Amino acid sequence: MNSPYAWQAQTVPAGAAFDEGLRQHMLRVYNYMGLGLALTGLVAFFVASTPALAQPIFGTPLKYVVMLAPLGFILFLSFRIEHISAATAQTLFWSFCAVMGLSLASVFLVFTGASIARTFFITAGMFGATSLYGYTTKRDLSKMGSFLMMGLIGLILASVVNIFLGSSALQFAISVIGVVIFTGLTAYDTQSIKEQYSEHWGHEATSKLAVFGALSLYLNFINMFQLLLNLTGERE
Repeated sequence: MNSPYAWQAQTVPAGAAFDEGLRQHMLRVYNYMGLGLALTGLVAFFVASTPALAQPIFGTPLKYVVMLAPLGFILFLSFRIEHISAATAQTLFWSFCAVMGLSLASVFLVFTGASIARTFFITAGMFGATSLYGYTTKRDLSKMGSFLMMGLIGLILASVVNIFLGSSALQFAISVIGVVIFTGLTAYDTQSIKEQYSEHWGHEATSKLAVFGALSLYLNFINMFQLLLNLTGERE
């Protein structure tokens, strides 16, 4: 005779297994992101402190290649994530972080070390609090995500226009609005990572999802850091 509690007994382990799997998945995402940031920082500092590398990169048209290369990685990962293996996705992610380090080496040439460190810790605090909110909230952030993506498109267009205008007032507005947008996107992306894991629980695809989730959060952090540095950084 079946116990009336048989169904509960069977579902509890499944629920526990899912919760543990989700915890491990999020840890993997944050570990990838953290290691990616560390790799970017090390490459950026090494290039900036080595004139033999910094001069050929930032003193020649090669700087435009270095600036655009990360975009190529993002586009490739976005469109090919379904067709590449988890190992390939990881390799591309680490390569992207290294190339981003080349691009961000200019930060160490423009701003003081103290202001870079201060801005990094401010960004880390903002990112941590917002990501925690996205992970724990029961509120559906999908509508907010759509609004933020439209804001991001507008921000990109304004940034392109300001390349030609060179307006300091517009740049200030872009930086302030950008910080708000990427802070919101951090919460939205964190919630999306949880939902994507739920949809693919038990599938091999979760390994690639961890890489792609780390990339999303990494980009939010880097953009928040750069925008805050433009607002509060002290120049050399």
